[in-house]
Amino acid sequence: MRLSKERVKYIAEQVVKHLQEAGDITLTEGGRSLHSLVERLEQAITEELLVEDRLNAEVRRLLQSYEKQIEEGQVDYQKMFHLIKQKLIRERGLVL
Repeated sequence: MRLSKERVKYIAEQVVKHLQEAGDITLTEGGRSLHSLVERLEQAITEELLVEDRLNAEVRRLLQSYEKQIEEGQVDYQKMFHLIKQKLIRERGLVL
């Protein structure tokens, strides 16, 4: 994941603050409700960020079958990585 946990928490807090200030949400239970909402938003953001990490790991595993061709220079690793990743993104309808 490219962002630290602290950064994700900060982003979640800022989103909740902005939504409150804009009048888009109203919290009724005080601090506990606010804390709970921030935590749930942190989890959602983290899950979204991990989608790409898991996809990259899968692409690396798939590329292992081309290891010999890559070592012999028959296949460009970066190009193949990008092509496989784009194919999986299209097939799965992912938004990164």
